[in-house]
Amino acid sequence: MSVLYSAAGGVATLTLNRPESRNALNLEMCDRLIAAAQECSSNSEIKLVLVRANGPAFCAGADLKERQGMSEAQVRERRMKGFAAYAALEALPMPAIAVVRGPVVGSGCEIAGACDFIVATPDASFRTPEAGRGTVGATQRLPRILGKRLAKDLMFTGRTLSAEEAREAGLVSRLVFASELEAVLLSIKSEILKAPADSLRLAKRCIDRGVELDPGGALDTEIAAIEEQLATGSWMGKK
Repeated sequence: MSVLYSAAGGVATLTLNRPESRNALNLEMCDRLIAAAQECSSNSEIKLVLVRANGPAFCAGADLKERQGMSEAQVRERRMKGFAAYAALEALPMPAIAVVRGPVVGSGCEIAGACDFIVATPDASFRTPEAGRGTVGATQRLPRILGKRLAKDLMFTGRTLSAEEAREAGLVSRLVFASELEAVLLSIKSEILKAPADSLRLAKRCIDRGVELDPGGALDTEIAAIEEQLATGSWMGKK
C-alpha cells in the first residue's frame, strides 16, 4: 500500500510507503491520504496524527512518470486530488506532526506544510522546483509559513533549503539528531496525550482561523471557543 495507516494509544500514524519511488506522490497516494485523514477525523480516540515516510526520502514530489501519456483532463484530476489530500491533512481536527527525514520536494513540502508542525533530522532538506520544471505548484502554504520573499527564492531558483535553514525560517519546529528522534517523539506524544481532546481541537481551530483574521475577529474566535467549552462542560478538562 502506498500509504500505511496504524493507530494505537490515541496516536494515528500515516506512513508514505513508496520508497522505491522516493515516495513520489501519485493518484493512489492522494486517495489513501484522503481516506486516512477521514479515518482519523471520524475516530474520537485519535488525539494526535504523525505523518512519516519509509525510505531515505520523505517525498520526492509529484510522480512525473505517472503523468506521461496523461490527457489534460487526467492531469487536472490528479492535481485536484493532490490539493484535496493536502486539505484533508490540514483540516484534521487534532494536532498533526510531520516527521521528516531526507529530501522534501514539491508535493512533499505541501504534505509537511499541511501538518501543524515539523520535526526533522539534520539530513532533511526542502525544495520547490515546480517553476523550473515548467509547472505550477507549492505556491500557497510555504509563503504563509516562510514569507513570500524566501518562498519566491526557493520557487524561482529551485535552491535547496537545509534543515537548519528551515528551522531558522520557521518551517521546521524541532531539529533533532536521528538517534534522538524516537525519544523526542515519545516526549511530544506524552505531552499532547495528557491534554483534553476538546482543548486541543479548539486551540488548533483558534490558531488556524485567528491568523487569517484581524485582531478583533481573532479574539472573537477565541471567545467563541471558550463559550463552547463552558456550554459543553469541558472547561478545565472536566468532561
